[in-house]
Amino acid sequence: MTSTIRTALTIAGSDSGGGAGIQADLKTFAAHRVYGMSALTAITAQNTVGVTSALALPADLVIAQMEAVASDIHVHATKTGMLASAAIVEAVAAAIAELELPLVVVDPVMVAKSGDRLLDEDALTAMKRELLPRALVVTPNIPEAEVLSGQRITSLAEAREAARVIHGFGAGAVVIKGGHANGAELVDLLFDGRAFHEFRTPRLETRNTHGTGCTFASAVAARLALGSPLAEAVSGAQTYVAGAIRHGLALGRGHGPLDHFWADTRAYT
Repeated sequence: MTSTIRTALTIAGSDSGGGAGIQADLKTFAAHRVYGMSALTAITAQNTVGVTSALALPADLVIAQMEAVASDIHVHATKTGMLASAAIVEAVAAAIAELELPLVVVDPVMVAKSGDRLLDEDALTAMKRELLPRALVVTPNIPEAEVLSGQRITSLAEAREAARVIHGFGAGAVVIKGGHANGAELVDLLFDGRAFHEFRTPRLETRNTHGTGCTFASAVAARLALGSPLAEAVSGAQTYVAGAIRHGLALGRGHGPLDHFWADTRAYT
């Protein structure tokens, strides 16, 4: 009998503080009633203040996790986050192709909320060359989009141009998230290779924003796993993240985490 359970696989690093990384991804999948699976790429000693230590796992161990999952459980959507090294990026990209993992959402994690660097230059090059062509959609924030495109972004027009450049690396679509911009309204910009779509929401002033990027990308992946078209998945992810920020948890001395279970996500449209 065919299972009706929808699944998603996250390939990312661990956040010992529970606000970002694998922990945020799995919480987001669960909130969307999607069964979450994981392939761990790195272990970080991390809290709301910052990252104190990090260790990348061997690339063959990362791939072994992916193969173990895909050989036994059908994967409906895939999300990548912190990949840590060029070897891991290249191995993950190759495994995505070999295992035919579907609906790949790439969150190009480069820097933690605290400012700690999580991706080196060789890994960035490998990401552009090997991983982005495998992506259905890549979801950089503005600083990440600037690094990927090599262009400064200070306006929506410049974001559109950067999205075109990033799309040129082979990704099916690009979402440049507007959380780092200024203004009373936050604009997430989707370029699907043909047209631009703008998703707008009031900007929320709060320090409890740890893990927003991971959560957004995972929400997109979860909604894709549930069958939503890409634009609807992005819109729904924005709504979900805005609510999770609004109900953010005042934990720790730094950037507090989101409340991933703030509402019944089946009601999101």
